Parts: sequence; structure tokens; C-alpha cells
Amino acid sequence: MGFLDKVYLGNMVQDWLIAVCISMAVFFVLTIIQRMAVSRLSKLAATTDNQIDDLIVSMLRETKFFILLIASAYVASHAITLKPSVALLWQKAVILMLIIQGGLWASTGVKFWLGLMLEKRMDQDASSATTISLLGFVARLILWVIVGLLILDNLGVNITGLVAGLGIGGIAVALAVQNILSDLLASLSIVLDKPFVIGDFVVVDALSGTVEHIGLKTTRIRSLSGEQLIFSNNDLLKSRIHNYKKMQERRVVFSFGVTYQTPLEKLTLINRMIQDIIEAQANVRFGRVHFKEYGDSALNYEVVYFVTDQDYTLYMDAQQAINLEIFRRFAEQGVEFAYPTRTVYIQNS
Repeated sequence: MGFLDKVYLGNMVQDWLIAVCISMAVFFVLTIIQRMAVSRLSKLAATTDNQIDDLIVSMLRETKFFILLIASAYVASHAITLKPSVALLWQKAVILMLIIQGGLWASTGVKFWLGLMLEKRMDQDASSATTISLLGFVARLILWVIVGLLILDNLGVNITGLVAGLGIGGIAVALAVQNILSDLLASLSIVLDKPFVIGDFVVVDALSGTVEHIGLKTTRIRSLSGEQLIFSNNDLLKSRIHNYKKMQERRVVFSFGVTYQTPLEKLTLINRMIQDIIEAQANVRFGRVHFKEYGDSALNYEVVYFVTDQDYTLYMDAQQAINLEIFRRFAEQGVEFAYPTRTVYIQNS
């Protein structure tokens, strides 16, 4: 009997050599295919805006050496005969490696999605990077917990009790830290829904200021008087928020009154005079002007116009210019502003 005809572990040496050659050949082919796919898809991804090819490239690069080796050995194992117990053990090992590789691919997908989110958000709201990173960490943690449970199940461990225990433990932890979790979820809601971002001027109930920082638990706002206001994220989202940075234009309403002694012909000129004054201002759109009512001491007019910019200083500059011009025009026309007066008539009996 020659060397090749000797039997080891139920197979001749010749069969073992054939299996080794098959394994090496398959491993070589898989390695070449992986490298060629990565190279060609990388060039294609560089010329397109589609993110799918970038994701595929990232996942191919994350394909580990051991999975190619295991796949090659699995193909080669069909060339030999294994005992049922060994075959079962080998099958479990292959599945175990596939689960781990699947976890690595899924983790790469989460990381890729996280990178896209960060790239989109950084220019708009740099503080969102911390929250998005935490979101990615939580997603990867959940992913690997699932992978771990699949591995234990593949090894024959009864995971039903373990899952129930994790569920009960998770509920207990959630109840213990529910305030922190509510603020964390509110932080994610702020980052993803963007009711406001850093730099926005907001009014929350009677408090107002510019958003400086959006954290995992709190949001910090710099008030007009200089102090820093700190809001719990959860409480902040429960409040009515006025975001003036989102304002496309500012509607301005103001009133003034003239004396009852103003002649009718001058009353009829006031509307046109006010309209001309407002239309002469930059970044301002005229709305309306009306002789509104007879007041106790004045004939009252109401004026509406729109500032086509959200800047508060620009609005105040426009209002100041309008007020000064109204004062000048009224002085020229002899129209008097009204103020609270009382006329007393005395009759001799």
C-alpha cells in the first residue's frame, strides 16, 4: 500500500490532498474576485453620486480573510467523508463564522449610514454630531447583542429565558432612567426633525434667546440679557417654540393718532402719504393703511407692512426711518399728532 492509499480519519491521503488543493484553489479564486470587485466598484463609485455602490465597496472591504478561508474549506469538505458528529460540528462552525461576518457587514452598513448623516448635518448643526454618534453606537450595540444571541442559539443554548431576562432587565433599567431616556429621545427628535438648530433665535414661553448648544440631555440658549438659559430637551419639546430664524418675512403693525381738529382734506392725504413713505424703504413691502376708528382723544390710523428679512435690527432701522419721515411730513402738512386731552366746557347758569 502506497502512501497515498493510507487512511487517516476515514479518508485516504489522496482524498485529503485533493481537498487541500480544492480549498487553495477556491480561496485563490475568491480572493481574486474580491479584489477585482473592490477595485472596479471603487472606480465606479468615484464617478457616480449613488451611495449604494459606496456601501457595497465598504462591505466587500469588510469581508474578512477567515470567511474566505472557511468558505474554501467548506467547498473542499465535500471531497472527503466526515463522521456525522464531525460534520455536525463543522456545519455549526461554518454557520458561526457566517453569523459573525454578517454582523460585520451590518455594522459596516450602520457605520456608512452614520457617516452620511454626519456629513449632511455638520454644515447645518455641528452639535448634532454627538447625538448622531450616540445613535450609531446604540444601533451597533443592539446589532451585536442580536448577533451574540444568534451565536448562542447556534451553539445550542436556550436563549428564550435569556431574552426574557434581558427584556425584564431592560424594562427595569428604562424605568430607573426614564427621565434621561426621555431627554435622549427628545435630543434625537431635535436633531432629526430640526425644529431649530444652533444660531436660531427662539422664544420659549416668556423666555427668548439664541440657541448655543444642543446636547444629549439639555439645550442651552443665550438670552438677550446675556445669561445662559438651560432647558431639558424633553421639557423644551413640550413647550410652544417660536423660531424667528425660520421667519421668511416679518409682519409689522403700528398705529398713530391725529387730532380731531385735522381738516378733512388732510385726513384724506394721510393714507397716500404713509404708503409713499413705506414704499420708499429698502427691504420693506407695503401692506395697508386705514383710518381705523374714532378714539377718545384721537382719530386713529392702523398701518401694516412687511420686512422681507428676518433680521430684527433691519426691522428696527426701517421702523425708525418710517417714524422720522412721518414726523417730517406731518410737520410740513400741519398735521398734529394726538395725545390724551380733555376739553372742559363751563356754562354759566
